[in-house]
Amino acid sequence: MSLLYPSLHFRYISKLYIKNLLAILFGLSFAFAVIDYFQHVQKLDVSSSYQILYIFYMWQEALGLLYPLAIVFAVIMTKLSLVKNNTMGALHAFGYNKKRLFIPLLAVASVTYAIFTFLHTTEFSYAKDKAEILLENELHAYDVNDLFFKYNDTFVYIKNLDPVEKKIEDITIFKVEGYQVRYTIHAPIAIFDGNEWDAQNAILKTHVYNEEGELEKYTIENKESIKTLQGYKPKIIESLYEGKALNIIDAFNTWKLLNKQNLNSDKIRAALYNKIVVPLFAIALLLILFFKLPFHARMMNIGSVIALSLGATFVIWGILFGLNQMGSNGVLTPEFTAILPIVLLWLYALYVYITDEKSIA
Repeated sequence: MSLLYPSLHFRYISKLYIKNLLAILFGLSFAFAVIDYFQHVQKLDVSSSYQILYIFYMWQEALGLLYPLAIVFAVIMTKLSLVKNNTMGALHAFGYNKKRLFIPLLAVASVTYAIFTFLHTTEFSYAKDKAEILLENELHAYDVNDLFFKYNDTFVYIKNLDPVEKKIEDITIFKVEGYQVRYTIHAPIAIFDGNEWDAQNAILKTHVYNEEGELEKYTIENKESIKTLQGYKPKIIESLYEGKALNIIDAFNTWKLLNKQNLNSDKIRAALYNKIVVPLFAIALLLILFFKLPFHARMMNIGSVIALSLGATFVIWGILFGLNQMGSNGVLTPEFTAILPIVLLWLYALYVYITDEKSIA
């Protein structure tokens, strides 16, 4: 057996699992998108082509949200199919143990996780924001207005940000020490050059104070260009102060920026963990369910097995979702709400894998 020429059992099980995975994933995601569409159809005062685009965006959002559940549901469906048709018993009779039969499922689930993790580094993560713009019937309303935030040892006010054109209209930067404004920089326009913002035709007003701390005078200089807001991509600014989504790359860069500014990064870390760490619960559950579900039809009550498996999956998914919300709101640290539960679940999954016997039961 090799990666290019996998064994017959590997191809058979992986093919069956992929078929079930795709059926469940596309079924759930299309249902999610269509239900959402009918819930908001009265607000979608746009042409039919934009309504189709809205469904497409919500389908993308559903794919990213539901693929961990599809990974788990597919293994339940695959395992029950193999047991019901006595295929599992036949494979054991030929000398295949549980751990060897688990490898095809693990390979497919890992590739699925890798694909969606990669997609979350692209525009795929912004599907819901695009859908909301269509929902609000603001096809060109990308602008963000009246932003005020801290940058290094200064404060920044932005009157209008256009994240699509990567342009700021009317930016003012204040340098404050104690109760004194040391200088202000005002520019009618700033353009993002890929790394920082170029404030053009800026006016630098420097305040001069006497020994008593009273404002004595100020000097004015005209600057053709001033570089500022290094690393503050338009999408990062929009997300930080408008609550928009971020992909993995932008979220990581935002985390670094907030740490540099000594600002709270709980919300950003929670969003990052939610895309990278939390979906790993699906692979852990994949392992647990595959080894814990009965391997022989005579030992199985199909109704009870399906109910317990789906119930356990929904409970764990719901707990993780609730913990993520607590991490996003700063109630608990994101490491406690995201990383710790996944580590505990994986420890139990590895315990099941290591201690499981090679019997059919």
